[in-house]
Amino acid sequence: MKLETKVFTFLIPLLVLLSCSESDSNQGDQFFAKQQYQEAIDAYSEVVAKNAKNANAFYKRGRAYEELGRLDEAEKDYKASFDLDSRNIQVLMSLSNLYQKRKDNEMALQYANYATEIPGAPAMAFFLKGRAYHLLGNTENAMAEYNTAIKIDDDFGQAYYYRGMLKQATKQTRGACADFKLAASLNYLQADQALETYCQ
Repeated sequence: MKLETKVFTFLIPLLVLLSCSESDSNQGDQFFAKQQYQEAIDAYSEVVAKNAKNANAFYKRGRAYEELGRLDEAEKDYKASFDLDSRNIQVLMSLSNLYQKRKDNEMALQYANYATEIPGAPAMAFFLKGRAYHLLGNTENAMAEYNTAIKIDDDFGQAYYYRGMLKQATKQTRGACADFKLAASLNYLQADQALETYCQ
């Protein structure tokens, strides 16, 4: 058998496998977009069954589990994705957010810190780090991280809101109300209640 024929014979099953995996992943994305999370989980599970090193499929399945409130399974998939790709900012932020939901703020801080160490980290990574510090009672570091998040993205309503809450807690009422107004102008809904409660 010629070498070209051998290579072609070897590549056909490989290409079929890869195309099926890609198709299943795309199908999972479509289900996720329609909020059909169990169907998305089933599609992503097909991908990881075919390729146990697909970090992205583990991450996406973790997101679907998290949407269903199945945090143990989400954590397992996020950790599997992290083990395969420890510098994936989306995975790091998802782990930080998951641990904040569980009120494990030390772990939330750890993963947010990993995310902020990656060059080009988005504002959300610094926000999550600030939020973890905030919940741990470290107001100075929390303020610094919220400031960094806002410096990166000055349309980040959630960061203004939480910075405002931190200022309110540390008796900086005028600054807090200014942040609540900015958050409200950016359509962060909780800011309206904060304005009514603290800024009348």
